Order: sequence, then structure tokens, then C-alpha cells
Amino acid sequence: MEGKVYLGGEDYEREFSPKDYLTTFYSFDSGAVAEREVVKFSLQNLYQTFSAGGVGGDVLIDIGSGPTIYQLLLACEVFREIIATDYTPQNLQELQKWLKKEPGAYDWSSIVQHACELEGDRSRWQEKEAKLRRTVTRVLRCDVTKTPPLGSAQVPLADCVLTLLAMECACPDVETYRAALCRLAGLLKPGGHLVTLVTLRFQHYMVGPKKFSGVYLEKETVEKAIQDAGCQVLRCNCVSLSYSPAYCVNDGLCFVVARKSPSA
Repeated sequence: MEGKVYLGGEDYEREFSPKDYLTTFYSFDSGAVAEREVVKFSLQNLYQTFSAGGVGGDVLIDIGSGPTIYQLLLACEVFREIIATDYTPQNLQELQKWLKKEPGAYDWSSIVQHACELEGDRSRWQEKEAKLRRTVTRVLRCDVTKTPPLGSAQVPLADCVLTLLAMECACPDVETYRAALCRLAGLLKPGGHLVTLVTLRFQHYMVGPKKFSGVYLEKETVEKAIQDAGCQVLRCNCVSLSYSPAYCVNDGLCFVVARKSPSA
């Protein structure tokens, strides 16, 4: 139906196209400048968090991985094991396709090279891809609106929960978002880190011809929700950077590193 706006849940499972999403937002060399700058901002902050900032450990759980791997490129150097998760089976299939080097897998080489450049050696991008494929040990279904978010899957408490550009799309309102963050904090070890990138003042985004909506968040709402989930905000980097209006209506991005109370 023309003009229809899709919400989370079953709408995502039925209507979301991983290939359209990747082509729009991750065509690093040939895509729109705004989308490329968002990826650069993400990788720079991930570099500062993992490679330079000392966040690492045994297990990282990535919530809402989607069909993407860029968010794990810096983390795979400092975690022994990464568990990737998403709500939609088609995203998990697309992710597995890359992990298994299957025909038709999305080409992430340009973004992988940029990540390696941040680390000081662009030429090791193939080694980086191999390292990530070894480090991602499981790909699981998740639903952040349910308790527990990973269903019946048995997973260890994580040293880090990572969620980039996912929660605002998975949650239809602020109360659902706040409750979801509490569930994510429950996946962390005491003293573990919660790392998130949020699209501020988000209204909707396009995946091919289809429009998907989510929750409108301000910086203060994000920080308060993280604190109420039992985590202390260590770093909050908010910028006015936004997507191309034709693809996503938002006003700003916010990258947050927080730490769960050691006594929690």
C-alpha cells in the first residue's frame, strides 16, 4: 500500500529487505556522502572505544546486528567471542552468508579497509575479515521487547553489549525503549560495558520503497534510560550529523559508552 508506514515486530519480518538496506546505507564508495559520514563516525567511535579505550574481554553480544558486520570490525580484536543477534531471519541469513563466504555475500571490503586504516594498516583488511569470521561464534534470534531478549538460547553474561542504530527501530515508544535497555543490561556482567549508537529525533527511514518508523529520542532520554538500567554513562558523543533526508529523517547521532555497576 502506497504511503504505508511499517512498524517493528512482524512488519520487519515480513517487509524488511537486507539487500535494499545495505545498498542504501552501506555503499561506502559509491553511495551518498551523508551515509558514508555516518559509517565513518561509527567506526571512529568504535575505534576510540575498543582499540584505544580499553573496552574488551571474553564475550561481546551485538544486539540488532542486522545484515551488517562493520560494527564488529574493531571489537573482534579485543574480544575472544562475539555473539551476533537480530530479530529478522532474513538479516541473520544475510549475515551468515558473509560469515561463511557464500556466493552473493555483500562486499564489505571498502569499509573493512577504512577500519584497518584507523588501526594504522589498511593493507591487513583480508586478515581482519578472517579474524572477524573466527570471532563470531554464534548468530542468534533476538527480540528486545521480550524477556529474556535472546529467548531460550543459553549465553554467558557478556563483558560488553553492543547495539548500534537498532533500538530506536525496534521500539515503538519511549517506555518500550527504556524497558529494552534494562533487558540489555541484564545480559551484562557486573562492571560490563554497554555501547550504543542512537539516531536522535528519529522519525522514519526507507528500505527500498518501504518506510519504517521507530521511536523519537532525545540525548537526555537516552542517557536517563541508560542510567535507570543500572549503568553509568562514561562517554557521550553527540553530533549534528544526519542521514540524507530521502533515506532517513533524523536530527543528530549519539554514541554512548556506559558501564554497569560492579555491584549489580
